[in-house]
Amino acid sequence: MDAYIQALSWLARRELSTSQIRSRLARRGVDDDEIEAAVERLTQERALDDRRVALAFARSAVTLKGRGPARVRRDIEALGIGRDLARSAVDEVFGEVDQASLLDKALTRRWPRVGTPDQRTIHRIYRGLLQQGFPPDQVMAALRARRAGLDE
Repeated sequence: MDAYIQALSWLARRELSTSQIRSRLARRGVDDDEIEAAVERLTQERALDDRRVALAFARSAVTLKGRGPARVRRDIEALGIGRDLARSAVDEVFGEVDQASLLDKALTRRWPRVGTPDQRTIHRIYRGLLQQGFPPDQVMAALRARRAGLDE
C-alpha cells in the first residue's frame, strides 16, 4: 500500500502528529523518501497538522481527564510535537479553563470522604496532584484551604 494512502487511513480514524506518522510508516519499512513525500502531501492538504493535534489532545486531557498544565504539556511533547507548539496549545486551552476549579475537582476526588486525613494521606494527595500536572504552589494552597475548611 502507498505510504500516503496508509497514512491517510490512519488519519481518518484519529488525529496523529507528524512524528507519529513518520514512525508508523518507518516501522512498516517504508523508504525515507516516500515517507517525506507522504508527510509533505498530507501537510499541504491540511490532513496533517501538529497544532490541531496538540489542541485536540490538550482539550480532551483537560475536559475528560482533568489534567493540569504541566502534565498536558509533557504528554503533548511525548506525541513528538515540539516544545513551543505544546506550550502554545496548553496556554490556549488553559486560557479557556478555570484552573482553580479544575484543581478543586481533582482534590475532591482524592480527598477522603470520611474523617480528617492524616499527614501521610495529605502527602499522597499532594504527590498525586503534582503527577496530574498541577503547579506545586497551587496544590499547597488548595490543600491548606481544604484543611482550614475542616478545622472550622
